[in-house]
Formats: sequence, structure tokens, C-alpha cells
Amino acid sequence: MGWFKRFKDGIHTATKNKKEAPDGLWYKCKSCNSTITVKELRENFYICPKCDYHTRIGSYDYFEMFYDGKYEILFDELISKDFLNFTDLKPYTERLETAKKKTNLNESITVAVGKINKRPLVTAAMDFSFIGGSMGSVVGEKIARSVDYCLEHRLPFMIISKSGGARMMESAFSLMQLAKTSVKLSQLAKAGLPYFSFLTDPTTGGVTASFAMLGDINFSEPGALIGFAGPRVIKETIKRDLPEGFQSSEFLLEHGFLDFIVNRKDLTERLSDMLLLFEQKEEEAV
Repeated sequence: MGWFKRFKDGIHTATKNKKEAPDGLWYKCKSCNSTITVKELRENFYICPKCDYHTRIGSYDYFEMFYDGKYEILFDELISKDFLNFTDLKPYTERLETAKKKTNLNESITVAVGKINKRPLVTAAMDFSFIGGSMGSVVGEKIARSVDYCLEHRLPFMIISKSGGARMMESAFSLMQLAKTSVKLSQLAKAGLPYFSFLTDPTTGGVTASFAMLGDINFSEPGALIGFAGPRVIKETIKRDLPEGFQSSEFLLEHGFLDFIVNRKDLTERLSDMLLLFEQKEEEAV
């Protein structure tokens, strides 16, 4: 049985002879540290099969998940500009170009219209990978135009929030989007059209302080971080320890800030049910 033993210690393999796993083949869960294949993760709606942790996904992942095979992208021609000539550690123009190349997106929000179980829905989905999903003037304008589109075609509207807050590189212009989006959404309410707010991890800052909390129905994914300021800032401000699970979607549901939490596997069915509910209400009103 000697051939099972290593007779020489300290054996090293030359770097040129080492074989590495291809990029994108394996995924390590951030919650339970389990390692699974990316294929297995994708087939499970990007949810860890070991601990049910919902990984962050992009706007197109959601569109492919719940729309009936096809959808149309709206307002993709809108692109942010550096009208303040903002320069910090890196010029804003350079940050925008880097984000576009990295994500293949034009902005931190993408708008699409399609059907879920044959019922139409306009969705504006944010992407955290694009400058932290920050809300600038183009985000506000895309939401405003989405509302106008819904008013014109009598369609329900949903925003999938995933953001670090307002985009500091646009200064006060980014803060103006809080009021702008809130006013536009009030037009939907007056027209009797539903607005669904879907909060995903993370939803923070000015997004939470505006359109993310204004839905006719506010709902979230499990384990999502939702809040305005970070826990550390709040703790230092109030000089008290925070409750366990503070700012998690489960904590917000318990305290009445959310209507329900939905597992990503059940998202399509839940959206279909909500669309049917509001569709029947509109028919009754007519």
C-alpha cells in the first residue's frame, strides 16, 4: 500500500503548470459559505439551496424571471451627464464610463414593459452594480416617464429598488428626485392605477425616503437590508443599542412597514395575483 503515501514533503507545482477553475463556474454563499456551481444557483432563481439566501441580481435577471418570454426596454436613450464638472477621487465622467463598461448598462435603473401571465406591467428595476444603484437625475426622469407611459396606456407600475441612496456626484440635483418621483407617483394614485414597490437588498438613503415606501403595496425579498441611514450612524446618533435584526425586511414586516415578504421562487405567481386583484377592482369601478 506504499503507493498511497507521499514519500517526499514540500512538493511544489510550477505556476505555469497549475490549473485554475474557470471564472464564473463556482459561487460561494455570503451567508452560509457553502460552495455551489453557478449553474445550480441560476436554476434555483439565484437563491442558495443550502440556506435560502437571496443573492443580488440585476434588472434583466428579474425581467427574464417574471415576464412571459419577451419584454420591451423603454427610455434607454437617457444617459447621465456631468453638468457640475464634479471631481473627487475620480471625475464623474470617468466613473460613468467605467460603470457602463463594467455592467453593459446605461444607468442604474432600467425600465421594461411586458406581460406576466398575459397581464401587462411596466417595471423600473435598479442595478446596484451601477455606481451602487445611486439615484441621479436620469433615475428620476426614467421613473417620471414611466408614470406618463402608464397613464397613457392605463398600465400598472412597479419599481424594484436596490440602491445605496442619492448620487452625490449630482449634488442637489439628485436630492430633487425625491420630490419629483413622489409627485409623479401621486398622479398614478389619482388615476386609480396601482403602484407596487418591491424592495430588495439593499434599499437605503433617498430611495427609501421617497418612492420605495410609497407603493399601494410595499413588499420585499427575505433578508433584505432596508433603511435610511446605516445602523452605525443611527446607533451613534441615538446612543442606544439597536434591536436584533434591525433594518432587515423581516423586522420591517413585523413593525408594519411592509405588506409581505416574497421568496423569489414565488415572485411571478404573487405578481400575477396582485395584477388580477387590481384588474378586477378597476373593472368594478368602471
